[in-house]
Amino acid sequence: MARQPYRFPQARIPERGSGVFRLTGRNAMARHDSEMKEECLREDLKFYFMSPCEKYRARCQIPWKLGLQILKIVMVTTQLVRFGLSNQLVVAFKEDNTVAFKHLFLKGYSGTDEDDYSCSVYTQEDAYESIFFAINQYHQLKDITLGTLGYGENEDNRIGLKVCKQHYKKGTMFPSNETLNIDNDIELDCVHLDLQDLSKDPPDWKNSSFFRLEFYRLLQVEISFRLKGIDLQTIHSRELPDCYVFQNTIIFDNKAHSGKIKIYFDSDAKIEECKDLNIFGSTQKNTQYVLVFDAFVIVICLASLILCTRSIVLALRLRKRFLNFFLEKYKRPVCDTDQWKFINGWYVLVIISDLMTIIGSILKMEIKAKNLTNYDLCSILLGTSTLLVWVGVIRYLGYFQAYNVLILTMQASLPKVLRFCACAGMIYLGYTFCGWIVLGPYHDKFENLNTVAECLFSLVNGDDMFATFAQIQQKSILVWLFSRLYLYSFISLFIYMILSLFIALITDSYDTIKKFQQNGFPETDLQEFLKECSSKEEYQKESSAFLSCICCRRRKRSDDHLIPIN
Repeated sequence: MARQPYRFPQARIPERGSGVFRLTGRNAMARHDSEMKEECLREDLKFYFMSPCEKYRARCQIPWKLGLQILKIVMVTTQLVRFGLSNQLVVAFKEDNTVAFKHLFLKGYSGTDEDDYSCSVYTQEDAYESIFFAINQYHQLKDITLGTLGYGENEDNRIGLKVCKQHYKKGTMFPSNETLNIDNDIELDCVHLDLQDLSKDPPDWKNSSFFRLEFYRLLQVEISFRLKGIDLQTIHSRELPDCYVFQNTIIFDNKAHSGKIKIYFDSDAKIEECKDLNIFGSTQKNTQYVLVFDAFVIVICLASLILCTRSIVLALRLRKRFLNFFLEKYKRPVCDTDQWKFINGWYVLVIISDLMTIIGSILKMEIKAKNLTNYDLCSILLGTSTLLVWVGVIRYLGYFQAYNVLILTMQASLPKVLRFCACAGMIYLGYTFCGWIVLGPYHDKFENLNTVAECLFSLVNGDDMFATFAQIQQKSILVWLFSRLYLYSFISLFIYMILSLFIALITDSYDTIKKFQQNGFPETDLQEFLKECSSKEEYQKESSAFLSCICCRRRKRSDDHLIPIN
């Protein structure tokens, strides 16, 4: 039987309008829609990472945030300078009054504090005279003071001064026989002297048993009183005057029982709202102008806050679009580095700065209207916000390669620097505790932990080295030798080794960034995705332009909010 040749089946050509033609058309349309969706995403990503000038050239979009930030820098700085000049008057008034009080109420005050205390006495007669001198000066205040001062009410709503003494409950002491019998329970006795008691002639209060002091039991004598004053120098700067309450305290400290009583003077000034101010002139009008300016600053910062918050929200939406597309097309998630590129840290910095400026401006307006007196909190808010505003300028310099080195170097070196500082901090704390416990009794700079830490930090920076070596007391040869070993080892370790390694870490990051700028940075998934668009544009300029035009026309108006404005 003859073998028949194998015949391939003829391909069946589908008729037009059949299901196969419909399926092929649907696939082509789906592929086309996918390409259009990908191209639109690329355009939005490229637009998001453009600089404000590039965005303006690409879509003629006015850089509102850039102009707003420049205007905000000028206005916030002007506001801070004006507040600083006003605050400077407040600080000067407080300091001048404190110096005046020391000359008024401290007998024999030389004009310069001896140490952390103002002055000291060494005999019982000088101690009595210093106490009585302060009380008499308080009684004659209106006749001797040069300032706008008056008497204020204390906690008990009484005008006068309060004298308290602390002493051991009972005891006897005979140093010649080296015997001591004392009860270490502390008693507190107080007496209130008002103006009527001080006006009596002869002064009976001096002869009372309260002022018969037994110095071997005495711990301290405290004299406290309140004074009121008005700061008139603010009128010259066309501002409303401030009313002050000075809580003054004089402490005669005999806790050491060393034959030396240290006299401390403390004045705590608080600003209160003046009850009745009648000032004629242009002061009130100037205050209104300042309040209007502060309100305008709040409006500018509020607009900046809204724009930056909007940009962060739109960037998060764009990030979600990119993550979903990348996972759908390439079947793998985007790396963390690319995900964090959508979180603009500069916007977060601007938002924090705007919030602090708004709160600080509101406090400043209340202070200007004399409804609040918290200068310290207002200074912290306005000062920190101005710092962040000026730091935020670096963002716009970062668009230029020559100015971007600082930002990139800080970003690259920060993790390594933090890990290095954590290790070096352990050594630093060890030297701090060691110096405090060993050298504390023999050196003024090692008396407490805070002072030791500051002294060692100054040594790391090469400051005050010889004075630190020279001020050590040579009462103990062993401690003196230990101090030399301690200081030499600390300086050698931190300056020649740790500080050099710290600088080397930053230098290494700087060299890496410079090489990347010359040879190109390592490409991430996001950069590869955007680079693919660039290669297509180089290969088909006309077709890509046509595709971009169609893409923009196909985008709905409801999708315009998905394009973040950086």
